[in-house]
Amino acid sequence: MQVYLDALMREIALWGDRLGNVAVETIFFGGGTPSMLPSKSIDAVLNRLAKSFAISNGAEISMEANPESAARDTFLQDVRRSGINRLSLGIQSLNRELLHTLGRPHSAKQAIAAIELARQSGFNNINVDFIWGLPGQRLKHWLEELKEIVKLGPDHLSCYSLTIEENTPFEVAYDDGKLELPSDDDQGKMFLYGSDFLELQGYTHYEISNFARMGFQCRHNLGYWEGVDYLGLGPSAVSTINSRRWSNPKDLAGYARQTTQGQLGDNAETLTPHERMQELIMLRLRTARGLRFAAYKELTGRVFMEDFRPMITALHQHGLVKIRNGYLNLTKRGMLVSNTIIENLFDAMDRL
Repeated sequence: MQVYLDALMREIALWGDRLGNVAVETIFFGGGTPSMLPSKSIDAVLNRLAKSFAISNGAEISMEANPESAARDTFLQDVRRSGINRLSLGIQSLNRELLHTLGRPHSAKQAIAAIELARQSGFNNINVDFIWGLPGQRLKHWLEELKEIVKLGPDHLSCYSLTIEENTPFEVAYDDGKLELPSDDDQGKMFLYGSDFLELQGYTHYEISNFARMGFQCRHNLGYWEGVDYLGLGPSAVSTINSRRWSNPKDLAGYARQTTQGQLGDNAETLTPHERMQELIMLRLRTARGLRFAAYKELTGRVFMEDFRPMITALHQHGLVKIRNGYLNLTKRGMLVSNTIIENLFDAMDRL
């Protein structure tokens, strides 16, 4: 643990020197499970960041946490006092059987207790992560979970569809036919009915997987979706600044060696205008606001509707997209097939 922290401190200091006390609007402790760190280590990292960068007053400072690690001793009180002002709890489900299927060590009772403890510790900006489309999950189960969690009053919900990652026990079980996933029709209903329910409860569906009460949209993620430069710190972290992108070594030894040698961003690649445009389309179409036609023209010098009119017209006729006030955005039904829509746009771009 100390090797990691020492390397992280070196990297922060090196970037502070290189970037020259640049202004920082958001900070996000994520990636693995930062709540496994001692609270004093979180405090030390924040102090190092404050010395190296100009953290703005009112900056959003988020931390991901699991219910079981967040609830230990006075951890939440300590990190709140250190400056963490937004907490994201990886609850995933309130159903005992589904939690077991996911291999999560916490119970529904622990998850609920973690939310209550976070409030008592002074957090007034709390997100909860959930997964839908789980093996054996039914629409009624999903809606019951949402009703239960909404009673606890989270400020933000991130609701992700199950993704079966390669080289995982889930993939092996799925390939062996041991996982009974909900049908495509049922998964579609989970997304649509869940969205409708949360909107009735006062949450804005502002990105495919994210819902927030007024004023509680995740500023960090909004910046990412809108193409703002970001600096990643730690093993495997990815950064993009001035259209240059690089990543840190995945292994701790390689990462520590890189920071000791002062090698920062040495593997950077410059994104081409084509790559930047693809990212703009992919990220902006995830948001409710959508893709601004003027942004497309700024990057390409071309007119979006002239390039894609037949495709967009067909999507509009099928109720999958809307065009208004210079923006193209996906309808809820369009969000369900967003990957296909974006892939088709990419294919069309390649033919221009």
